[in-house]
Amino acid sequence: MQQNIDSEKVVQNLMASWQASGLKQKLIFTFAIIALFRFGAQLPIYGINNEVFLNLASGNNLIGFLDMFSGGALGKVSIFALGIGPYITSSIIMQLMAVIVPSLEKAQKEEGEAGRRKIQQLTRVFSVFLALFQSVIFALALYKLPGAIIHGVNPVMFFVGSAVSLTAGAMIVMWLAELITEKGVGNGASLLIFVGIIAGIPLYCDRTATLVRQDAMLQLGLVALIAIFLATIIFIIVLHEAARKVPIVSARRQVGNKVYGGQNTNIPFKLNPGGVMPIIFAVAILLFPATVLGFVQQMHVENPVLAGIFERLNLLFSANSLSYYVIYFVLIVTLTFFYASIIPSMQPKEIANNLKKYGSAIPGVKPGKPTADKLNEILTRITLIGALALGIIALIPTVATKITNITTFQGIGATSLIILVGVALDFINQIKTHMLAKNYESFLQQ
Repeated sequence: MQQNIDSEKVVQNLMASWQASGLKQKLIFTFAIIALFRFGAQLPIYGINNEVFLNLASGNNLIGFLDMFSGGALGKVSIFALGIGPYITSSIIMQLMAVIVPSLEKAQKEEGEAGRRKIQQLTRVFSVFLALFQSVIFALALYKLPGAIIHGVNPVMFFVGSAVSLTAGAMIVMWLAELITEKGVGNGASLLIFVGIIAGIPLYCDRTATLVRQDAMLQLGLVALIAIFLATIIFIIVLHEAARKVPIVSARRQVGNKVYGGQNTNIPFKLNPGGVMPIIFAVAILLFPATVLGFVQQMHVENPVLAGIFERLNLLFSANSLSYYVIYFVLIVTLTFFYASIIPSMQPKEIANNLKKYGSAIPGVKPGKPTADKLNEILTRITLIGALALGIIALIPTVATKITNITTFQGIGATSLIILVGVALDFINQIKTHMLAKNYESFLQQ
């Protein structure tokens, strides 16, 4: 009986979200853009024999990992093969530059919406150059790959056309992501990555079934691996929703016969303020040199000194090396701190000034600088805990795949699992926020 009641509540909540003013249109728009993105991922560039590259991708962990994030677009060598990667990398670089360059820092902090648009425009421009650079490298690798070009296609035209098509495709993906962010539901870049991962899951399941079909030990390993994945999902949800609530006391003020304030509230600081963005940023930073080195290796550099340097660098950034995971862990921790430092709701000085302005304070702490120091201490501790937890969770499924020898799930083990759960939670929370906002507007209009 209780299950029936719970099911009815779930259905009622879904119907309410669908009928909420404006939400239905946003959801339809979001799914339409995603469908357009999936359609573009199936369109190969002109003159390519994608079977040759697909066979290469199936035996290359790096290309297979990149292919998963593009939803199979890289394996098919489609016009969307670069995916959202150039835009994500450009966003990382511009956010770092906004901390280093005074003019960009001023635009971000003091110029409001105009400053945000300025930085966004610079991000788009830099994405074009970055996409063009990656496209040239990719087209050159395809040009050098035996059998990749269909017989009879002019090599020069193939090289130029491929570079232009891949660059244009990356810009279209960037545009689609921004459309989702502005007019749809959720973060566009994260959702496109989410969809790309989801699209690759059936292939991973098929490969895993083929691997464990005739081996009883691998079947037990698969059961253990799935149990670890489920436990990891629980830890991700806990980390995503956990928050430290700092108590706040408001001063009492008497105006005439009425008394205002004197209530106890709290400020919630999330344990993982950056959500999935540190993971996405860490992957983007790692994949860029790994991609370049992987394609350079395919070109067979003849100079022995350069070949040796490229080989050592390739081992350093190889997904099978210990150094890769050490760098990955350090990047997650560092980027979590960086992302927390640029979030407006995580600025100790501004929060302390606002509390002092409105006559509020942390119990036992003086207003002003002491409050800012206390908040800075609290934020540093919880960010450190969240960053270490996020880094450890990111490594657990990867270690599990090594122990169980179920390597076919390597792509969706660590990074992708966190992105899937994190983006899904963000998407649901945005729907809830939209529903609450519309209910509040309806209440005011009554």
